Amino acid sequence: MYSQQFFSTRRRVILAGILAAICLFFIATLLKVQIIKRDQYRNNTVSTYIVPVDAARGEILDRNGSPLVTNKQGNSLIFNYSYFPTDLKERDELILSLMNLCDKYGQEHIDNLPIVLNADGTYSFIQDDEDEDIAEYIEWLKSPEMLNLNSYATADNCMTALIKRYELEDYSPKEARDIAAVCAEMKHLNFSNSTPYTFAEDVPMELVAVVMENRAFYRGVENLIVPYREFTDGTVAPHIVGRVAKISAEQYNAAKAETDALVAEAEEDGATEEEIQAIRRNSYTMNDEIGSGGIESAMESYLRGKRGLMQVTIDSEGDVNEDYLIPPEQGSSVVLTIDTNLQRVAQKALEDRVKSLNVVTDLPDGAAAAAVVVMNVHNGEILACATYPSYDNNLWKENYKDWVDDKIGSPLWNRATMSTYEPGSTFKPCVAVAGLEEGVIDEEFTWDCDGYYRYFSDVEFGCAGRAAHGENNVTGAIDKSCNCFFFETGRLLGIDKIDKWANAFGLGSKTGVEISEAQGILAGKEYRESQGGTWHPGDTVQAAIGQSDHQFTLLQMCNYCATIANGGTRYVPHFVKAVLNYDYTGTVLKKEAVVGQELGIKRSNLKLVQEGMYKVANEGFCRDAFAGLPIRPAAKTGTSEVKKKYDGVIVEGNNGFLITYAPYDDPEIAIALVVETANTGAMTATIAADIYQYYFSEKPLQSLQQYNTFLG
Repeated sequence: MYSQQFFSTRRRVILAGILAAICLFFIATLLKVQIIKRDQYRNNTVSTYIVPVDAARGEILDRNGSPLVTNKQGNSLIFNYSYFPTDLKERDELILSLMNLCDKYGQEHIDNLPIVLNADGTYSFIQDDEDEDIAEYIEWLKSPEMLNLNSYATADNCMTALIKRYELEDYSPKEARDIAAVCAEMKHLNFSNSTPYTFAEDVPMELVAVVMENRAFYRGVENLIVPYREFTDGTVAPHIVGRVAKISAEQYNAAKAETDALVAEAEEDGATEEEIQAIRRNSYTMNDEIGSGGIESAMESYLRGKRGLMQVTIDSEGDVNEDYLIPPEQGSSVVLTIDTNLQRVAQKALEDRVKSLNVVTDLPDGAAAAAVVVMNVHNGEILACATYPSYDNNLWKENYKDWVDDKIGSPLWNRATMSTYEPGSTFKPCVAVAGLEEGVIDEEFTWDCDGYYRYFSDVEFGCAGRAAHGENNVTGAIDKSCNCFFFETGRLLGIDKIDKWANAFGLGSKTGVEISEAQGILAGKEYRESQGGTWHPGDTVQAAIGQSDHQFTLLQMCNYCATIANGGTRYVPHFVKAVLNYDYTGTVLKKEAVVGQELGIKRSNLKLVQEGMYKVANEGFCRDAFAGLPIRPAAKTGTSEVKKKYDGVIVEGNNGFLITYAPYDDPEIAIALVVETANTGAMTATIAADIYQYYFSEKPLQSLQQYNTFLG
């Protein structure tokens, strides 16, 4: 009994001793780690974090594979959250030094604060009623999330709060404002481990080298090699190509809502967590760029690519190891229908003709403007689309303000797809087709023009130039551009039948092209009444010669001309020929010809209209301009009166139009062009002649005959 008690006591003592030894071991280890060798263990700590990696955008190529937009490698200075100073005073000093360094090298840094410092030392908000982002940024500044100020707070109130928030009292007003701009933007973009802040983009290597050599001071400032958009020739079709820009608040909110909807749908369909994370990873952030105008915008979903994930590990020696968890996927390449060389010819032809006409003598050179569209008549492919004045996409940053301020030339405006014009006599072939198809006129129908058209007993309309064209059938009336013939044809048709055929030709309706376009106006009862007016019988005869309320885009007019040329099939015009994988190994999308409408025009009727257009091109108004071409075209000129306001000065003149196709006997391409405030449509024909000369004579035969070789 005593023996059992002895051994039991002994076991307890041994166990207690073991437990005590274990405790002493852990205590000693903690002392060693936390006190004795604290610095050594701290220095051996490994830092690991995951960052998103943006994908390079896809390239944009012309129809022959020549690059229009590519990517170049550039440097961005970014703030790494893990190493960026947390002390406000240290942050302010670093940011100011970095801004001064940028100034020294002529480098801009990102500054989106909508507050300016006035000469008297006060602050004011930037005023730009057309920029919604500015208003939204000001609203955010005052919000509880940021400064928590009243909605009526002034710019001075905001700056006072910013200076206090970021401890900027010791800086000059300008320095305080500039540092606050960076700090506020970091907050606005949710600067964090997963969201680095970009301080400056496309930075010269000399500046990067200075920052890297002084890394001890510029803590957390890193150089990130990123792809930037590069235009092979920024002057080629800039309105069509478009560009990229920082995502706006409106675009970001729309994209966020779309992502949330996609996630909800994926969850409902039982998607895996990995699939849902992929959706979120590829959503837009407020630091992203997005297509702005043209193809860059229209094909954003193809061009953008897919974001990847990188794991970054930094050891005690400062060595950085980067491993892709998910590699980024470059965006697809978009192949356009545009032919770069033909586009250059069209652009130069516009510029040369506008300058030679000098149609606005009391205004600065280039006050007149022009546009042209060239289209394949058999499939709706747009081979060239030019506007003059134009701009250079490579000089956007330097010249943007000047372009915006140029209210005379408006170089940023795409006249080919966004401007609408009264078509004048170019509308007459449409009315001729309508009259023939509806049976109100035929090949034998003639009108004896004495220079005036008498409508009822008290209304009289003059013919073009008050000319007396004598007796003409429809072919001769198109050739002579006889208003009186078409006044009578319009009266016989009535506005509803005129509109029926104009609508069939696609006039006054959006074409469906990929980029932004205006709708235009089809004159008639419906539109007039929508404006609070009344349609009168006399309006019908005016509409029949392309006047009244008609307003069409040049793209619509080119497509209308192509429809006449090909026998009555209206195609949907398009700028995109195909979408390829980024390495061109596969086709993602191939655009086929899409028929908008088969008009079903009788061949005999169409032939009468085409013969009239042949005479215009080869015997009439365009004879001199088209002489010497290797082919015979068909054409119709047009003129419409216009009043334009240049810098407060009202200038009256005529817009000159031309629709034309060639060859007449086997059509390939159609052209529509306008020169604003030109005297007549015939004066614009040299532009089309230059295009025809290149396309049918000077262009290499292989390129002419084998447009599709790039796609195989």
